[in-house]
Amino acid sequence: MRDIIDDFREMSRIFLAFFADLCYNVRMFSNESMNINAQGHLTFGGADCVELAEEFHTPLYVFDEAHIRTMMRTYRQALEDFYEGNGRILYASKAFCTSAMFRIAEEEGLGADVVSGGELFTALHAGFPADRLCMHGNNKLPGEISAALEAGVSRIVIDAFSEMDLLEEEAARRGMVQNVLLRINPGVEAHTHAYVQTATPDSKFGFSVANGEADRAVRELKAHPHLAFRGLHCHIGSQIFEKQSFVLAAEKCVAFMGHIREQYGLVCDELDLGGGFGIRYTKADPALTASDYRAFLEALCVSVKKNCRALDLKTPFLYLEPGRSIVGEAGITLYTVGAIKEIPGIRKYLAIDGGMFDNPRYCLYGSQYTAVLVSRAAESPVEKVAIAGKCCESGDLIGVDFDLPAAEQGDVLAILSTGAYNYSMASNYNRNLIPPVVLVREGKAELIVRPQTYDDLVSHDVIPPRLGRE
Repeated sequence: MRDIIDDFREMSRIFLAFFADLCYNVRMFSNESMNINAQGHLTFGGADCVELAEEFHTPLYVFDEAHIRTMMRTYRQALEDFYEGNGRILYASKAFCTSAMFRIAEEEGLGADVVSGGELFTALHAGFPADRLCMHGNNKLPGEISAALEAGVSRIVIDAFSEMDLLEEEAARRGMVQNVLLRINPGVEAHTHAYVQTATPDSKFGFSVANGEADRAVRELKAHPHLAFRGLHCHIGSQIFEKQSFVLAAEKCVAFMGHIREQYGLVCDELDLGGGFGIRYTKADPALTASDYRAFLEALCVSVKKNCRALDLKTPFLYLEPGRSIVGEAGITLYTVGAIKEIPGIRKYLAIDGGMFDNPRYCLYGSQYTAVLVSRAAESPVEKVAIAGKCCESGDLIGVDFDLPAAEQGDVLAILSTGAYNYSMASNYNRNLIPPVVLVREGKAELIVRPQTYDDLVSHDVIPPRLGRE
């Protein structure tokens, strides 16, 4: 009997190892959101993706609440451990902005940053406390500045000289003093796509330290009595995997803090070092765990404290703004395969019921993704295909080199790591409908963004009377 049991265990081990190899696209992701059930279906957040597609239809954005909360807690705890809690994590809402997300961030004890009147309105609509909001952006509109002041937003990040003057005027008109940070450009080049580098010399963001703009901004700010200088803001880019870029940015910011203390007598009580931590989209990207993100924060915190000690500066209250790394791998998008076109010797296309209107990132940046056939998630890939959208654009692609089992019309396809900057960038191009969003918790799915309808599409259209029918 013992021999039979041992043989069974060995057979089980071999089968599971074989099964794991077949499921590389699933197991390559470090979070625990994904699995494969007994039917061979992809599960996400405990929910069967085949069943999700049947219930909510496709295209469909799906988010795993547990992973979102895990990442928020990871960052918050790291700040407690490595910076004595002298700071606050601000969820970068531009990554994925809905009312439900603000509720989750509030429950997890985070603040949030907003970059538009719409994001601000969404946060307030969700009941998010204004004193935990920070507003930035490179061209805040007068109405957005007014809304932020009326709401009592905690910090506003100044990104332009004209904005400084407008903010002073609006604050003076209300008889109030607004706390502000200056966004500086320290000249750190992060190793990432050029479109998401934000602190190089040629950037629309921030006051450059190298050309003297940052010094001028400090001098001018001192002449604005209704603006209270609290400190500096810096964000070097996105999808960054190397610690050294963050460490260098922290070093340069602290050096500038020392400079303005000596030159202008101003003390920086606060420092916002932005976000930009990378996530895994394909097997070419590092597989980061919670401990890796903790290591990012540890390196940042150590750098800030060490450089402050060296310059005899007060350690500033520290803000960090993770967004993509909180929601990126927490989201997937489900599609249904439609037309299949093979061009012999060139390429095979799988057309889906979504496209650049729900995920424009391949068109914008050439972003790479991983795909899984959800009803056959355990099968080995047998072909390389391009995944094409349904828009009338040759460039409407999700990608061109996906390794998949042989797909058939009607199969449900999952694109992984679509939680950040997919729903946020979605549009009604070609009058397509923006997909709904479901939040999955312990296998149960709830809508957090309802499906659009064709009535929604035309609800803002206006036909002038002169175009009326006789």
